[in-house]
Amino acid sequence: MSEFRIKSRYTLDDVPLIMRRLRDPETGCPWDKTQTHESIRQDLIEETYEAVEAIDRGNTENLKEELGDMLMNIALHCEIEREKGGFDLDEVADALCKKMVIRHPHVFGDIVAEDTAAVLRNWEEIKRDEKSQKTGSEAIDDVPRSYPALIRSQKVQKRAAYTGFDYRDIKEAFADLESEISELREAIEGNGDPFEELGDVLFSAVNVARFIPADSELALTRACEKFIERFRIVEDIAATSGIDMKKADLEQLNKLWAESKKTQGEKENDKD
Repeated sequence: MSEFRIKSRYTLDDVPLIMRRLRDPETGCPWDKTQTHESIRQDLIEETYEAVEAIDRGNTENLKEELGDMLMNIALHCEIEREKGGFDLDEVADALCKKMVIRHPHVFGDIVAEDTAAVLRNWEEIKRDEKSQKTGSEAIDDVPRSYPALIRSQKVQKRAAYTGFDYRDIKEAFADLESEISELREAIEGNGDPFEELGDVLFSAVNVARFIPADSELALTRACEKFIERFRIVEDIAATSGIDMKKADLEQLNKLWAESKKTQGEKENDKD
């Protein structure tokens, strides 16, 4: 592999070269050459979320930059491992390409997959075979614990459903959610553990999301954004009306909230 040199335009081949330069014990960057897998673990998570933010905002120029930051993190992990005699970026690329070929037999082989559902079934079966997972429990336990809870819940439920352990329809999922809400109410009143029952309610809500179908993580994210926008409107209305929100009673606050919902709806209609 050639040494890194300054150019007017770079390619993927230059990425591992610049990482080696940054990690050089003698001439490298004081920060880069001291990093470990553990020290930059959080960086990879944060860069991923920043890329997701760019996607949500429809900002392709920012997305290009954030994907570059993710690639930098990947390259740094690979260089750290290469220095220890482990894998390098080329081996990561090799493993990825082999996985894609093996898991797409309908593209690179003779298997027929007529729709997305068939593709996903094949993917799941091949993945379980690769990891020698003989039971549903093994597949479920393989879902990373580091996932955000909603994402992990949805994946756990999906893998359980793959074994046949699932509701027949959304009505059954919703009935279970209502039952869990009742149990939470009872626990709050002193008959049970509210913390545990709250978890059951959230887990059941994710089950309903699967049947909609909807991404529960994205649904909650959008609910947060909607609340923030409505709260901003509430504050604006209160300020214009001379209302001190800290001293306002519940009836006043409810009226402000109702007005904010109406205003937000009018704004969304104007966009259409």
